[in-house]
Parts: sequence; C-alpha cells; structure tokens
Amino acid sequence: MATVAAAALLAPGAALAQEADLAARVARLEALVLDQQKRIEAQDALLAERAAGTAPPAGMAASDVDTRWRVQTDASGRAIFADRDMSTLRAGHAPDQVASQTTLNSQPQTLPAPAGAPPVEAPLLAARREQLAAIPEGIAVLTQPGKLTLDLSGEYTRSSANRLVFRGIEIVPGVQIGVIEANEADRDTNVATVAAKYGLTSRMEVELRASYVRRNDTITTVQQRDEAVTRTIDLSGDGIGDVEGAVRYQINGGERGRPIVIAGLRVKSDTGEGPFDIPRDEFGVASRLATGSGFWGVEPSLSFIYPSDPAVIFGSLSYFAHLPRDINKTEGDIRIGEVDPGDAIGMSIGFGFSLNPKFSFSLGYKHNYIRPTSSELNDLVEKSDSLQVGALQFGMSYLLTDRFSLNGNFEFGVTEDAPDMRFVLRLPIIF
Repeated sequence: MATVAAAALLAPGAALAQEADLAARVARLEALVLDQQKRIEAQDALLAERAAGTAPPAGMAASDVDTRWRVQTDASGRAIFADRDMSTLRAGHAPDQVASQTTLNSQPQTLPAPAGAPPVEAPLLAARREQLAAIPEGIAVLTQPGKLTLDLSGEYTRSSANRLVFRGIEIVPGVQIGVIEANEADRDTNVATVAAKYGLTSRMEVELRASYVRRNDTITTVQQRDEAVTRTIDLSGDGIGDVEGAVRYQINGGERGRPIVIAGLRVKSDTGEGPFDIPRDEFGVASRLATGSGFWGVEPSLSFIYPSDPAVIFGSLSYFAHLPRDINKTEGDIRIGEVDPGDAIGMSIGFGFSLNPKFSFSLGYKHNYIRPTSSELNDLVEKSDSLQVGALQFGMSYLLTDRFSLNGNFEFGVTEDAPDMRFVLRLPIIF
C-alpha cells in the first residue's frame, strides 16, 4: 500500500517533466526551421546576385569584384571563377544550377549560367563533356590554358576496288574481239599517331601531330585472251608519315543561344616518302608504297558546336589546298614536270548524345569533293577525274577517369571513291 501511495504522489510530477521536455523539443525544432529558412533566403539572394553578375565566389570579399565573373572547371571538376580578362583564376564550388561536366574528349570547357540568368560570355564551350566526347576528331574545342593533352591513336583503313575492262571491238552483241581485263585491288593501311595539344590562352590552342604509317596493297590482274593470264602484285611500305601542325581559335562564346564557332589552320608537311620519291622499275612499277603525299598542304577550316539538350549538334567546313611541286624527273619515256594535286572541299554534320555520365555516342556524315589533279607529262598538261568521297560516321566514348577517356570512331564509305571502312581508336590523356 505504501508503494502505491508513493506512485500516486509522483505521477503528477512525471507528467509535468514530460510536458516540459516536449516543449523544449518543439522550441528546438522551431529554431532549426527558422535557421534553415534564413539560410535558404540567403542562398536565394546570393544566387540572384550571381545571376546579375555582382556577387563574388564563396570566400571572396565584395571589394575584390570589379567585373562580371565567368565560370569554368578545372581538370578535377571543381568550379573556377575568372574575371573578364581571364587573368585571375580562383577555385571554389560551382552552384547547384551549373553543370559539372564540361569537356570535349576530356578537355575542360566552360559552364552554362544558372537558369534564368543572362548569358555568360565565356571563352570556352558551354556544354557537357559526356555529350561531346564521342564526336569525330577534328571538330574540337580548346584546351584549357597551360594544360597539355597527349592523344595516342591507332587507325586502320580498308579499301577495295574491282574493275572490268574490255579492250577491243564488238562485232555483234555477244561476239567480242580483243582482251578482257579484270583488276582487283585490296589496300590496308595502319597508322599509329601521337598528337600533343597545348592551350596557349583561353581562346587559342596549338597542336603537333606525328605518325608512323604501314601500308600493304595486293593487286590481282586477270587478262582473258586465248587463255586466262593472272598476275598478282604485292606491295608494302612503312615509315614516318607527314608531320602536321595546327592552331585553333575560338571566335565566340556561344552567348545568346548562338553556336560556338572555332576557326582552325592546319599545315601538313612532306616528311613522309611521297609517290615520286620511291624507286620504280623500267616499266614504271613502284618497288614499294609511299607513306606520305609528297606535297605540302594548308587547310583553313571553320567548325561549330551547338548545344541542344539532350544532344549537341556539330559540323565543319574546310578547304585543303595542296601546294604544287616541280617533280623534274623522268620515269621510263615520260618526263614529269610540275604536279598540282587537286584541292579538297570538305564538310561534315552530325550530333552527339550522352547515355550516362560516362558513355556517349555520335552519328554524322562527312563529304569531300576532290578537284582534278594537274600533271605536266612530256610538256603536256593532263588532268585526272574529280573524286567524291562520302562516309557515314559513328563514334563512341567511355570516360575512364577525369584524365583518361577511350574513344572509338568508325567511318563507312558510301561513295565509289571512298574507302570501305576506317576505324580510329584514341586515348586522350590530360596533364
């Protein structure tokens, strides 16, 4: 009975203690809610200031800001804030509204502005890396200033041609007097390339490219006279190819929803062994295959990249001009004078699409019109036929790390003059 009485006396005190504890919890929750509301309001105000171009990055005083800030990323994916003349770069955290993947083939690019903000006049491409990594080589944006990209690649090209020629006369349909000649040519080319790209400024990069070429041709000729005569020629050649240098400049930053336009200038040397440099027999048949064109060339180009979520549209226009060369050489009974290889007009169009942050693919088409080649033979100028080279393009890319990516590009010829297929496997490495 004493225990029951004591419990009855203590019950009101316990109830009061529980009520006090509950009230304290409610007060703490209300304080947390109020503090969180203040944080949200402060963040909204900061984002509004950044959208207006008046707020500095986190950790920087307002007195440090004298111009609108641009947003970029470094190789590790951190946000970088740079002033108008790009002379000051400071690391910080990118806002949630800003995408964090912004490179092409693992090359850093600029980031788009927050939703609803005025366009940020950035010197680099405002798009995501995963959308762009698989686009064909040659349509590229700039390497970040002070960064070096080493591009290792292997290439395989397969070409085949079949031709049937009748040399003679046809008396009546089905009755022919003369020689029927059939030619079949299979050509395989393997190229190993090392390319280095370096960002000079936020709008300009330079590139140097060297390659090692290995070629093999098998030509089978069948002549039908009184009996079939078959002749097979196997030719091969390997050595250093033509060394190339290039410079690219980004004209605009894609402001106001416009495509990003990049101008390029490529110069090709004649370091490889050309077709007029290799020895030939008394019949003019080469003893081995050339590893270069034998001519210098210059190629100005314009390329564009237009982000259009969830894809990126790309394209290019180029003109490759070969420089004529005086061969001044006699092969058999033919005196070879000045040779002017035909210039080439090229264009391409396509799109890139990202399936996830690591894997992307691209589809496109490219076409080259190659003008006739002029050759001075025994003081007479002869011209070859023009060529139409068109190919469908398909690319894939997988991002291994922030510094490494593995890219594969396929080309399938759709015109008679185009190679049957071309495959390029590339490994870009950022330093």
